[in-house]
Amino acid sequence: MPKMKTNSGAKKRFALTGTGKIKRKHAFKSHILTKKTTKQKRNLTQTGLVAKVDEKNVKHMLCV
Repeated sequence: MPKMKTNSGAKKRFALTGTGKIKRKHAFKSHILTKKTTKQKRNLTQTGLVAKVDEKNVKHMLCV
């Protein structure tokens, strides 16, 4: 049986924590920032966690 390939897009976007959760970045922080408030931009800078319902799909893409 051949090795499973990790999804290239997923490995750039997600990272595993020590407890097995999956870290992600927030969207809407790349451009058109003039109309967004400073508070909104600051909160989008912080990392988030992948939702419980999406964890199975992301772990499959990461071959975890």
